[in-house]
Amino acid sequence: MDNLNDALQKLKLTAADGTSDSIEGCLDCLLQALAQNNAETSVKVQESGILQVFPRLLSPHCSCAAKVANVIAEIAKNEFMRNPCVDTALIPPLVQLLNNRDQEVLLQTGRALGNICYDSHTLQAQLINMGVIPTLVQLLGIHSQHIALTEMCLVAFGNLAEIESSKEQFASTKVADELVKLFKKQTEHEKKEMIFEVLAPLAEHDVIKLQLVDAGLVDCLLELVQETVDSDKEDDISELKTASDLMVLLLLGDESMQKLFDAGKGSVFQKVLSWLPLNNYQLQLAGALAIANFARNDGNCIHMVETGIVQKLLDLLDRHVEEGNVTVQHAALSALRNLAIPVLNKAKMLSAGVAEEVLKFLKSEMPPVQFKLLGTLRMLIDAQADAADKLGKNIKLVERLVEWCDAKDHAGVMGESNRLLSALIRHSKSKDVVKTIVQSGGVKHLVTMATSEHVIMQNEALVALGLIAALELGTAEQDLENAKLVQILHKLLSDDVSAPEIKYNSMIMICTIMGSELLRKEAQNMPFKEVVSQLRRHENKLVAQQALVTEQRLIIES
Repeated sequence: MDNLNDALQKLKLTAADGTSDSIEGCLDCLLQALAQNNAETSVKVQESGILQVFPRLLSPHCSCAAKVANVIAEIAKNEFMRNPCVDTALIPPLVQLLNNRDQEVLLQTGRALGNICYDSHTLQAQLINMGVIPTLVQLLGIHSQHIALTEMCLVAFGNLAEIESSKEQFASTKVADELVKLFKKQTEHEKKEMIFEVLAPLAEHDVIKLQLVDAGLVDCLLELVQETVDSDKEDDISELKTASDLMVLLLLGDESMQKLFDAGKGSVFQKVLSWLPLNNYQLQLAGALAIANFARNDGNCIHMVETGIVQKLLDLLDRHVEEGNVTVQHAALSALRNLAIPVLNKAKMLSAGVAEEVLKFLKSEMPPVQFKLLGTLRMLIDAQADAADKLGKNIKLVERLVEWCDAKDHAGVMGESNRLLSALIRHSKSKDVVKTIVQSGGVKHLVTMATSEHVIMQNEALVALGLIAALELGTAEQDLENAKLVQILHKLLSDDVSAPEIKYNSMIMICTIMGSELLRKEAQNMPFKEVVSQLRRHENKLVAQQALVTEQRLIIES
C-alpha cells in the first residue's frame, strides 16, 4: 500500500508537467492495486484528490489516456465513486475521447462512461444530449470486427435505449443496418442475446421498426425460427421465443405491418400462417398475435377472411378449449375480434361458426380471455339481427354476462359485458331477447351503464333500455324502478355536461315509461317538466324538438 501512496503522490505532482513515462508507471501501479482490492484502493484515490488531475490526462493527445480511462472504469465500479467522477467533470473529456481512433482508448473510455452512468437515467440522458449515440453507432460500424468494442457498444445501446429521448436520436442513425449486419454474423447464443436486448427496446419506436424491416431483420428472424423450431435445447428454445416475440413487435407499427403484409403476399404473413397448426405453443402464440396485428386494417381483414384464415384460427382455438394455453386463447380471440370489425366479414365469420367456437370459452375464469371473448361476440353481432337474436336467447351466455357485469376487479370485462348485453337488445330488437335479459337480472346493469363516464356507453345503455321499455315494459318495470331509472334520467337531463344524444334518448325513455303506472307515478313526483321546458331552448335542434314532445306528454299524463 506504501507503493500505492507513493504512486498517487507522484502522479499528482507529475500530472501537470511530468513525463509520460513516469505517469504511465504510476497508472500501472494504480491499476495493479485496483485489481487486488478495488474498493479500498478507490477510497485512497478519492482521498488523494487525484481525480482532479484526470481531466487533463484524458486529452486525445495524451499517450496515457487509455490507462486513465481504465482507472476511471475500475473505480466507477463502486457506487460511492460515481458522484465524485461526475463532480470532477470527467464525463465531457471522456465523451470527446469517443472520437479517438485507438481501439484501446475507445474500449476503456466506453467502460468508464458506462460504469459512471450505470443505473442513472439522469446521467445517461446527459450522455444522449452530448451526442454519444451517433458516435457509438459509427464506432460499431467501423470496429465491428473488434469483439470487446462491439460488446461495449451493445451494452451502451441497451442502457441508452431505455431512455425515451434516445429513440429519436437512434432513428436518425444507421443503427438498424449496423445491428442487422452484426446479427447476421453471430453464431454464439450469448452474442445473439446481447443484440436482441438492444433490438427489443429500439423496435418499440415506429420509425426504427420500419428501418429494421428495411435492413432485413425479418429474414434473419424467420431463418432463426426455422433453425430452432424442432430443437429441445434450452438456448434454442430461448432464441425461438425472442425471435418470434420480436417479429410480433415489428408488426405493431402501421407502416412496418403493411410492408410485411404486402397485400397478403409477404413472406412473414405466409410464414406465420404455417405456425398456427404446429405443436409449438410459442409459435402458435406468435402466429395468432401476428394475425391480430395484420388485422388492424380493414382491407387486410377482408383479404384474410376471403383466403380462409378464420378456419385456421378456429382449429387453433379448438385445440385449446380444454386446459388450453391461456395466452394462445387470448391471442386467437384477439385476431378473430379484429377480423370481425369490417361489415363485409361479419356474416362470413358467423357462417363459419365463429360464435359457436367462441362460446366454448364462456367457462374461462381468465379475465384477458373473457375480455376478448366479449369483444369478439360484440363485433360479430353488430347489425346482424339474426345472430343477435340467437345469442340473446342463449340463457347460459346471458347469465354469464350478467355475472361479469359485476366483475368490479376487472373494469374491462365489466364494461364489455354491459356493452354486449346492450348490443344483443339493440341489434336483435327482439321481445324474446329482452325477456331473457330481464329474467336473468340484466336490467339493473344497463341502468348503471347509463351513468358511465363514457358517452358511447351511456348512449348504448339508453337505447337498449328504450327498447326494453317499448317491448316488455310490464316485465321490466319493477327492475327499472329498483334500479332507480327515473332518478337517473332526471339527473342526466339536469346535468349540463350530458351530451345532446344523452339528453335526447333520456327524453324518449321518459315518454316510453309513461306506459307503466309504477314508473309514471314516480316521474310525476319529480320536477321533470321544469327541466324539459328549459331544454326546449337547447342549441341542438333534435334535443329542442324532443323536449317539446316530451313536455306535451308530461302535461297529458299529469
